[in-house]
Amino acid sequence: MRSEKEMFDLILKTADNDSRIRAVYMNGSRTNPSIKKDIFQDYDIVYVVTEIKTFLDDENWIDIFGERLYMQLPEAMDNALGKNTDLDNCYGWLIQLADGNRIDLHLQTESFAKKEILKDKLCIILMDKDKLLPDIPPASDIDYHVKKPAQIEFSACCNEFWWIFNNVGKGLWRDEITYATDMINFYIRPELVKMLSWYIGIKTDFSCSVGKSGKYMSSYLEKDIWDRFLKTYSAADIESLWNSVFITADLFDEIAVESAHSLNYTYDTNEARNSRTFLLHTFHLPKDAKEIL
Repeated sequence: MRSEKEMFDLILKTADNDSRIRAVYMNGSRTNPSIKKDIFQDYDIVYVVTEIKTFLDDENWIDIFGERLYMQLPEAMDNALGKNTDLDNCYGWLIQLADGNRIDLHLQTESFAKKEILKDKLCIILMDKDKLLPDIPPASDIDYHVKKPAQIEFSACCNEFWWIFNNVGKGLWRDEITYATDMINFYIRPELVKMLSWYIGIKTDFSCSVGKSGKYMSSYLEKDIWDRFLKTYSAADIESLWNSVFITADLFDEIAVESAHSLNYTYDTNEARNSRTFLLHTFHLPKDAKEIL
């Protein structure tokens, strides 16, 4: 596996030797000072170019980065699917290289790049032959920090969480494992992660990021809470799902009560109690029941 130095040398040498490439900037995890480096971090690179067409005309130009295992062309695929794209100004190759490195490379025209680089504070300029890119502050993940919710956001999160248990309960009563699992993972879990994120934000004065899918939450949550959160993930069987559902409800309720108190917000405990009661009733409801209540 080529070292970080070898990869950067190759990325910059390629840019330096190609007159079409006028600047290079990087974004992504490698620019984030809050993230520990590891071997799986991508090289998220943008080449600012005079035009894109000649690069696309030469399908083999990306061979310079080394042998490929496989890759994805996001803009080309979106275009083929009829989605809105701007291939004249932005085009990318997401490449898994055979030596283990991965480079997510995009070409952007000058006018496009000047706008894009200002949208993400996690950018570092690596090369600028003509000083065409705007001055940008040091890379920071501040845009990804947990944001303090308004009361309406807090209440909406709680309402969505407790409402969806209606669907989970009936799905489990019907033995519809895939349906119930989707209700949990696509609707309930995001609200739980949101609430845990706010809980972390309160404790850190809203000065940190919990990462995509809450992947950094373990660094900020008490071990007991993190362990309970992991137990909300279940195996695909009815007993395991019911167990995880009750753990999820208990954890959310506990964190919501504490967060509401810290934020001086209102938490609808009646809604939570009634949802939990109905869920428990559904759990005990016989399979041959003719009525719910």
